[in-house]
Amino acid sequence: MKVIVTKNYEQMSEKAYEVVSDIIKAKPDAVLGLATGSSPIGLYENLVAAYKRGEISFKKIKTVNLDEYVGLDEKSDQSYVYFMRKHLFNGVDIDLNNTNLPNGKAEDAEAECARYTALLETMPQDIQVLGLGSNGHIGFNEPGTAFDSTTHVVKLTESTIRDNSRLFANIDEVPRYALTMGIANIMNAKKIIVVANGTNKADAVYKMVKGEVTEAVPASVLQNHPDVIVVCDELAAAKL
Repeated sequence: MKVIVTKNYEQMSEKAYEVVSDIIKAKPDAVLGLATGSSPIGLYENLVAAYKRGEISFKKIKTVNLDEYVGLDEKSDQSYVYFMRKHLFNGVDIDLNNTNLPNGKAEDAEAECARYTALLETMPQDIQVLGLGSNGHIGFNEPGTAFDSTTHVVKLTESTIRDNSRLFANIDEVPRYALTMGIANIMNAKKIIVVANGTNKADAVYKMVKGEVTEAVPASVLQNHPDVIVVCDELAAAKL
């Protein structure tokens, strides 16, 4: 696990951009595993800017997202479909038919999970972007999630609901369930990059990098992956 500590969020985003753009340049038809939340927004802004400068193209790129809230469809401005289009897809030349997210409005959630896991097996991620929850979650894999888990329905913890409530008008609007790639799906990626910033992530960063590998801290499993880069600002790296 390689750890890169940057001065601030902007530098963190630029460094993460360098890693992801190198993959795109080397393999124009790469499969990108993508994440939502505030941490990767700067990365996506840098990717859009590079596309507009003519430095990279998404014409042949395929994407798979980590997760989606249960009950929200793409028309909701809080859905992850909406998020990805706003922050990345609408700003580049990607074919939306090549973008994939779990369907949060699926009538049969278990069948949707099986469908998404089967899809991931046909298109393993060349690189998977991850944020990091303050409780150590990756995707929506909360503490206690089995390391061999595949796509599943998860009941969000109160800490995750609290963390995500800043993106909603009030905490009562935050969905209580989500569909998420399992930890085994994430670990199948050829390369993983984790972006983390802010004081509230310092404990999780320490446990991910130097703590015991335990299902109580889902991100700690990344110590077992052969190619992980952690990019964090000084605040998030404070306990390392």
